[in-house]
This record gives sequence, C-alpha cells and structure tokens, in this order.
Amino acid sequence: MRQTAKRFFYPLVSALLFLTASSAQASLNLGQYFKDERGSTNWQYVANFSSGILIITLSIVAIILLLTWRKAHRANHELTQIRNELELRVEQRTAELKASESYVANILRSLPLMLVGLNSQGQITHWNRQAEQIAGVTTEEALGRDLWQIYPTISITPAQIEQALQQNEPIHIKQSQSGLYYFNIIIYPLQELENPGVVVLIDDVTQKILAENMLIHNDKMASMGELAATMAHDINTPLQGILFDLSSFQRLLANGRLLQAENECGKEVERLNHLLEDASEKGRHVTAVINNLLSFARQRTDEKIPAKVTDLMEHALELASDVLISPDDLRFSAIPIERDYASNLPLLNCYNIELQQAFLSLFRHAFDALTEDGLPKEPKIRISISESCDTLWVRIQHNGKPLTDEEQMSLFEPFFSSDDAQERHMNEAGKRLSFAYFIVTEQHQGHMAVTSDPEAGTTFHIQLNPEI
Repeated sequence: MRQTAKRFFYPLVSALLFLTASSAQASLNLGQYFKDERGSTNWQYVANFSSGILIITLSIVAIILLLTWRKAHRANHELTQIRNELELRVEQRTAELKASESYVANILRSLPLMLVGLNSQGQITHWNRQAEQIAGVTTEEALGRDLWQIYPTISITPAQIEQALQQNEPIHIKQSQSGLYYFNIIIYPLQELENPGVVVLIDDVTQKILAENMLIHNDKMASMGELAATMAHDINTPLQGILFDLSSFQRLLANGRLLQAENECGKEVERLNHLLEDASEKGRHVTAVINNLLSFARQRTDEKIPAKVTDLMEHALELASDVLISPDDLRFSAIPIERDYASNLPLLNCYNIELQQAFLSLFRHAFDALTEDGLPKEPKIRISISESCDTLWVRIQHNGKPLTDEEQMSLFEPFFSSDDAQERHMNEAGKRLSFAYFIVTEQHQGHMAVTSDPEAGTTFHIQLNPEI
C-alpha cells in the first residue's frame, strides 16, 4: 500500500512544483489576464483561477486516494482470507494432533500390561489402566508421587532404575513367584529429553508360561506312556517265559516225579516248592505292574472326559492291592480301608488315567509310611470324598510314620539324584509326590496340600473343580 501511495503522490508533487516554478516565471505574463481595462488587478479573476486550480488538484488527490483505498481494501480482503485459511489449517492441525495424542494415550492406557513412566527421582509420570487394576491406585492419585510409596510390593528396585539411566540401555528382567506367577519386566530409558526418565513395562505372562508348561508336560506324558508301553513289552516277554517254566516245574513236583527222593530230602523239596510258589507270586506281582503300565500307556487321552471320582478311587485301590507289596511280603490288601463317600457327587471333567495314577502314588506313599517299621497295631487308611462350595474335596489319611517339617516342605518338589548315599536315601523318588502334585495342580487346576503329626497321622488334601 505504501508503494502505491508513493507511485501516485510523487508525480503529483512534481507537477505542483513544476506549476509553481512555471507560475513564478510566467507571473508577469499571467498578470495581464487578471487586469481590467484600467490596468488594475481584478482579484475576482485571481480567486476564480486559484479556486479552479485547487479544485483540480483536490480532484486528482481524491481520485488517487480512492484508487489507493480500493487497492488497500483488496489487499486487506486477501490478507483476511489468508488469515482465515491459516487459522482453519491451524485448527485442523491442532485437532489432528489432539486426536493423535488421544489415540496414543488411549493405546498406552489400554495396554494389557502394566506401564509406568518415571522421572529420574522415581516419581510417576504415567500410570495406565492395568497399573490401576494391579496396584489398586488411580491415575490421579499416582501421578507425581514416588512409585515405591504407593506400590511397595513392585518387583523392581531403585538401583535397577538407576542402572538403566546410567547405561542408557533397556534392562530385561524375568521373575517368577513360587511357580504361581511369571513376569517379564523391561525398563526403557527415555532419551533426548531435558528431564531423563524411564518407562517400565511389566507383562504378566503367567497364563502363557503355564500353557507352554502344560504342552511340554503333555508331551512328556505322551513320551512317558510310550516308554512305559515299550518297557512293559520288553519285560513281559521274558517274564512270561519264566512264569511258564515255574508253573511247569511246579506241576512236575505235584505229579510226584520227585517222590523217589522225598524220603531222603523231603525238607529240601518242600523248601524248593515254597521258593517256587514265592517266585510265582512275585512274577504275578510283576505282571500286575506291567498291566498297570500298559493300561496307562493305552488308555490315556489328550482330552478331558467326565468321570466319577469314586470310580477312579476304587480302581486306584484295586491297582494298589495288585501292585504294592513291601520287601517283607506285606501287601496293601492287608490294610483296612475306611471309605466315606458323599452321595450325589458331580462328575469330574478330568484326565482319568493320570488322576488315577496320582491316587495310586498317594497310596504308595501311605503304604511305605505304614510298612517302614512294620505294620502298626491298627493300620488304617481313611478315604473321604465330599463336595463343598461347588468343589470336590478328596482326603486320604493314614496312621503310619508321620512326616517331618523338612519332608513336608520338599514332598511335592521334583526328585534329583545324588552321589551321597544318605542324601540319595532322603531324596529317593518314592518319598516324593511331584508327579501327583503336577497332575492335580497343573493338569486339573486344583490344589493339593499335606498335614502330618504323630497324633492325627498324615492327611493329603486335594481340591478339584468339576467345571474346569
């Protein structure tokens, strides 16, 4: 607009100066036009001429000002349009940025893992919904406060935060709590910021780890079944041959082919017959073990099926009567069994073969405790099956040798061999119930515990959910 004004005013001023100069030179010539017949100046003519010049000048100035105003108005209109467009674009960009920030914030808030932002002083700068649920603290209460004050049970330490800030590299931590919970923890240092800090991601991978462990254990169980079937077949062939030879030899004795020597060595023949009967009995015991292995290998399935717990328990008792014999020839069948089964028990969705083997392991442990120092005066195993709060409760109690506190602590731990004979005796596989514990807790998502004292005896407590 200034350039336009200069373009019109400079010529006008030049014209006025030119007219002034010309009038000074030609004043003598013009003066004669303003005189009358008497030679005196007619001021009326002078006034008319001056007013005409002034009107023309003012008209030119007005035209110039009008043109300048029109151009200025156009420029202002264009500037207004540009300003409006810029404001609209700024509003659009602001709305997009707000939407993007809201989207990112919503993603971070809705992450299925715990996300915590911390500054270098350990104060919380971000707290998502999962953190609210786990810690029980709202975002408004958490922001700006010290992490370890509002969530003292968190599994990371200030030293680990300091380490991530100093090394400027992420720190990965894997943590488990007694095999019940598994966490993957990552501490990310924030870079290129005026105020350094970290982002802590805590991922609860318990279900994933348990599922992976279940697949691994199922593979192990399948391999165990295959191994059991192979071992049973390998043992069964020579065993059947030995049993056949023993039965043939016993028939020979019964037919009296050795009667001629009976008068001279009758005691030896009677002793030999007793040994053959004992060998036959042990052979039948081995056959029962083999049949149990084959049953486990052939009948197990990879899917749960409905079954009665009482039927599984009775089958396990039958197996225990056939399989369990002490070195002193004490049989499991000689122990009185007290049953206390509730009526109208619901069906249990279970791996029936595995659960049956778990019961058999408990009976084996109880039998060993009862026969370790010979049978007590009144040996007893009491089995109770009941329903409470929509869950099945199975209790197996015996009055054999009680467990020490250390044995109770390690009873459900896996078995590891040792070169030390005493240590190996304390940790022998027969004194552990890790297999039964895995079947109950992992495969059937149940609970298992043991209580033992000299007066009440030893009781195994099993809780199972029929609907799982």
